[in-house]
Amino acid sequence: MSDYRPPLDDIRLVLAEISDLAAICDLPGYEHVDPETVDGVLDELGRFVAEVVAPVNRIGDEEGCSVTDGVVSAPEAFGTAWDKFVESGWAAISQDPDYGGGGFPGSVQTVLTELLATASRAWSMGPMLTVGALDALHSFADEGQKETYLPKMVTAEWSGTMNLTEPQAGSDVGALTSRAVPADDGSYRIFGTKIFITFGEHEMTENIIQLVLARTPDSPPGTKGISLFIVPKYLVNDDGSLGERNDYRCLSVEHKLGLHASPTCVLSFGDGGDGAVGFLIGEEHQGMRYMFKMMNNARLGVGVEGLAVTERALQQAADYAIERRQGRAIGAPAGEQSAIVDHADVRRMLLTMRAYTDAMRCLLYLNAASLDVAARHPDSDVRQAASDRAELLTPISKAWCTDVGVEMSSLGIQIHGGYGYIEETGAAQHWRDSRISPIYEGTNGIQAMDLVGRKLAMNGGAVMVDLLAEIAGLDNELAAAGEAFASIRKGLADALAATEEATGWLVANGLNDPNDAMAGATPYLRMFGQLVGGWLLARLALGAQRRIDAGEGDATHLGTKVVAARFYAEQLLPIARAQMGAVMAGKADLFEIPADAFSA
Repeated sequence: MSDYRPPLDDIRLVLAEISDLAAICDLPGYEHVDPETVDGVLDELGRFVAEVVAPVNRIGDEEGCSVTDGVVSAPEAFGTAWDKFVESGWAAISQDPDYGGGGFPGSVQTVLTELLATASRAWSMGPMLTVGALDALHSFADEGQKETYLPKMVTAEWSGTMNLTEPQAGSDVGALTSRAVPADDGSYRIFGTKIFITFGEHEMTENIIQLVLARTPDSPPGTKGISLFIVPKYLVNDDGSLGERNDYRCLSVEHKLGLHASPTCVLSFGDGGDGAVGFLIGEEHQGMRYMFKMMNNARLGVGVEGLAVTERALQQAADYAIERRQGRAIGAPAGEQSAIVDHADVRRMLLTMRAYTDAMRCLLYLNAASLDVAARHPDSDVRQAASDRAELLTPISKAWCTDVGVEMSSLGIQIHGGYGYIEETGAAQHWRDSRISPIYEGTNGIQAMDLVGRKLAMNGGAVMVDLLAEIAGLDNELAAAGEAFASIRKGLADALAATEEATGWLVANGLNDPNDAMAGATPYLRMFGQLVGGWLLARLALGAQRRIDAGEGDATHLGTKVVAARFYAEQLLPIARAQMGAVMAGKADLFEIPADAFSA
C-alpha cells in the first residue's frame, strides 16, 4: 500500500473557489480566523495525519478488534494515534470556545474529517461520531449537562456515540423497544439492546458518552414516543472525576467485510438488573428530533467517507500504474514494456477517479459552507436560504458520494489487475472499507426517498428551482470562457434540461401515486448528483483558468482541473440523461411480479 499524501493543493482550491472561505471567515464569530490562518493550519494538519494516522490504516485491517468479557481490544497503534490526536488538539479545532474549542468554521471540520478518513477509515469513525454527539449535546442538552460532558468530548479525551438501531427495528427507528424508567433522583434506568454501535465500546478514551434512544412509560407508538438519553460508560461525579461503571456491556463485536478495527458493537443495557443510568436530554418524546441533529451531521461525514476512499484508492492506483510495466503502449519502442499508465484505458480509469474526487470534494465543501452561513450570517433571510440549500444537498452528499466511492474503489482494484484482488497490495481494503457507507446513517434508498418525498417540495419547490436556476446562470460565463469550455457548457446544459424534465415528472406523478415517484427516486438522486457534480466542476475549472490567466499558482495543477471538468462533462455527465427512463418509468413493472416469484 502506497503512502498517503494529503491533497492540500486540491483542498485549498476548493475552499477558495467553491466554499468561498474568505466570506465564511468574515461571518460573525469567526473574527479570529482568516484564510491565511487556515492555510497554515492545513500544513500542520496534513503533516499530523500523514505521520500519525495514515500508518495505522493497514495495521487496523490486519489486526482487527475483539471482545473478551465485555472488554473490546483494538490494535495498540489505534490507541497510540488517539493519544496523539488528543495531545495535538486537532479534535477541538471547530468546537465552541466556551467549552475549550478552537472556534473555527465547520468547513474546516469537514477538511479534518476528510483527511482523517482518507488516512484511516476505520480509525476516523471514532472522532467523526464524537463530533456528531457534540453537535446534538450542544444544541439540546441543558447547561449542567454541557458543563459535565462537553469539555472532555471536545478534546477527545471522551468519545461519543449514537445508539439507534435494534435487532427488530433496523432502519425503522420507530419500532425500537428500549425502555427508560424514571428514577427517584430525576435520572432514568435504561433497558434494552442496541446493535451496530460504532465505537460503542473500546479502551482508547477515558469515558464513552452513549446517546441512547429509548421509550419512557406510556409513550405513544412510533417515533413520536422516543426520547434521547445520555448514558455514560462511567458515571461522572460532581467534581468531574469518573465514578462507577454504568450497567451496560458489550456482548459482541461484528465480524465485518471491512473496517475491521472499528469496533461495531452489540450493547446490552441493564443486564445487571438495576438498569443503566441515563439522563434525559431536553424534553421527553423529542428524541428523534434531537437525534436528527446528530444524524444530519453524520450524513455529511459519511458522504466525506465516499470522497476519502476515492482519494486514497486513486493515490494508490496512480502510484501502481506509474510503476507497473506491462504490454507495449501505442507508439512505444519495440521490445520494451510500458508503464500501464501509458495505456489509454488505464488513463480513462484514472481520470474517472480524478474527476469524481474533485466533484465530490466540491459538493461536500459547498454543503459544509452552506451550514456555516446558515449558522452565522447576520441576515435571517440569507441564513434560511443557506439552511434550505444544505438540506437539499445533504441526501446528495451522503448517497451520491458513497455510491460513487464504492464504484471508484472498485475501479482502483481494476487498475491493479489481478494484483488488486490480492490482499497484500492493499487495494481491496479500500473497497471493503467503502461498502458500508451507502448503508448506514440512513441507507441510500432512504436518502433518495427523502430527496424526492421531502426536499423537492421544500418552500413549494422553490429551493430546487433556485438551485437549478443558479446552475443555468453559469451558462454565460462558460460561453465567454471560449472553446476550451465549449463541451463543458454543452454537457451541463443537456444534463440540466434532463433534470428539469425529470423533476417536473416526479412532482406531477408523485401527487397522483407516490409509488411512481418512489420507484424513480434512486435513479433521480444519481441524476441530480451527476448534475451538481458537473456544475461544481465547471465552477472549479473556471476559477482555475482565471488563476492560470493571471499567472497565479501552479499552472500544471490548475490545468488538470480544466481537463477533469471537460472529461466529466463529455464522458460522465451524460449519465444524468441516461437516468430519465428509470426516473419516469413509474411503479408498474416493479409491482407486477409477485413477491414470492423473486425467490422462485
